[in-house]
Amino acid sequence: MSDTDFQAGPVAMPVRAGSFKTLMRSFRRAPAALLALIVLSIILLVALSAPFLAPQNPYDLLQLDIMDGLLPPGSEALGRDLVYMLGTDGQGRDMLSAIMYGLRISLFVGIVSAITAALIGATIGLIAAYTGGRTESLIMRIVDLQLSFPSILVALMILAFLGKGVANVVLALVIVEWATYARTARGSALVETRREYIEAAVCLGVPTWRVLLRHLLPNSLSPLIVIGTVQIARAIALEATLSFLGLGVPVTEPSLGLLISNGYQYMLSGQYWMSFYPGIALLITIVAINMVGDHLRETFNPRGQA
Repeated sequence: MSDTDFQAGPVAMPVRAGSFKTLMRSFRRAPAALLALIVLSIILLVALSAPFLAPQNPYDLLQLDIMDGLLPPGSEALGRDLVYMLGTDGQGRDMLSAIMYGLRISLFVGIVSAITAALIGATIGLIAAYTGGRTESLIMRIVDLQLSFPSILVALMILAFLGKGVANVVLALVIVEWATYARTARGSALVETRREYIEAAVCLGVPTWRVLLRHLLPNSLSPLIVIGTVQIARAIALEATLSFLGLGVPVTEPSLGLLISNGYQYMLSGQYWMSFYPGIALLITIVAINMVGDHLRETFNPRGQA
């Protein structure tokens, strides 16, 4: 009997719930989740197409005119055939264009940090579940210690030391997120390690890395996918908070959080649009991701399966 004979272990639930056709049918049966998925798809498309869709490159100084600064929504550019649908900021940047470009940074930080944290956390969690004993105990004590501190506090301390920058923000978010994936992966893998196909693979001398990657990981993916979706929204919110506090991305690569922060100082003088519209874009993005994540949780939950 070969190692591949055990690859098709008890993966019925992930395969049934996770196939693309089944997943799409589940969205069609949930109008709210389908609407959230459509909105999220549009947001991703707008972010990816920002250089082609945006009326202006808001960070090209040659396209900016200080005389167009602080114009309200619907104003026309001075001497140019351009309408600022969402107004401009103090430097004459078109807010609609700034939001499109800001979405790119926010989504990049959220997705990259979530994927990286998932890879690290899932690997550590699987190792803890498979090895057991003192190794598992040590890993889980580290995870418990990590989760005992508020995420925003840990991220603030890291960025206060590293400084601003997209890469630094991603690193800080990975550090505060990996423990969640580790605990989830370990919990799922503990059930699988007691299955006969895992014990048989071990008796046959299958290498540890192969047991982890080809047997434990596929059967632990469902909760990791759900957690990952929710963590993307959480990472975007954390990045926005960090940028609002002045420790996130630099002004040359502004995210939605930094746009909100830049416009906050003008709120009391009536120029609400500089914070309001980026805030709405951030809210819609996070709500859409969370609704999709909630639907995935219900779909992948075996208790909710018929």
